Amino acid sequence: MRRSWNLGDFEITLREIITSITIVAVMVLIGFLIAEKIEAHQMDKNAEYNKAVHITDPAMFQYGMDTSLGNAFVYGDLQAVDPVTLPELGGEYLYIEKVEEHYNQHTRTVTKTRTNSKGETETYEEEEVYYSWDYYDSWEQYSQKISFCGIEFDYGKIRRPGSRYIKTEQSFLSDKRFVYSGCQIKYTGTIYTDLRDNTMSDGANFYLNQDIDETVDQLTSGFGTVMFWIFWIILTGGAIFGFYYMDNSWLE
Repeated sequence: MRRSWNLGDFEITLREIITSITIVAVMVLIGFLIAEKIEAHQMDKNAEYNKAVHITDPAMFQYGMDTSLGNAFVYGDLQAVDPVTLPELGGEYLYIEKVEEHYNQHTRTVTKTRTNSKGETETYEEEEVYYSWDYYDSWEQYSQKISFCGIEFDYGKIRRPGSRYIKTEQSFLSDKRFVYSGCQIKYTGTIYTDLRDNTMSDGANFYLNQDIDETVDQLTSGFGTVMFWIFWIILTGGAIFGFYYMDNSWLE
């Protein structure tokens, strides 16, 4: 006798449930193998972080680069040396982005329901018109030179904080507008970098408004393993749902 359960759009059989248990077991096993590698990598990185030098003084920062001191956490101010501006904005910024958007008409097909003359509910498709502001073009400006902990570098040596919305400018009844975002002229925080050959590694991450201890705690928290398991559980659930939704007549 074939045992099954009807769940509306699809039917689940007993054999599919048994097979799905095997799929879950395999996914869990693979997950543990991947998690072990992530944890091993995290332990290696933790050892690296715990050995890194802590620097809060510009003289020590310069000395570390001059003598190839190696990995270091450096705390200080990130600041634009030659800040940029736009006439319509005023003020000075480390980075500015100007995005042009156009107000466009679109159409899409939507599925709706209605009750027919027999009192039955039926679905039908209808073309719907809608409007939205869409990306058209963008421009950016940034300080060519930045300073960190009192030492000057080229822009891009440190990954700047994310830009924030400044304002939107639009003429009356216009179908075109400009959206401005940017980074303020000065921030305080910590970077983790490799001090070597009279400079530091490119693209150092900047941990905004965090001192060195807070940055070390964040980097050694093992958050990556937690995020992996959240992703893996969602992926496993999606795989099981997809398996149930498929035509699995081969199991009969």
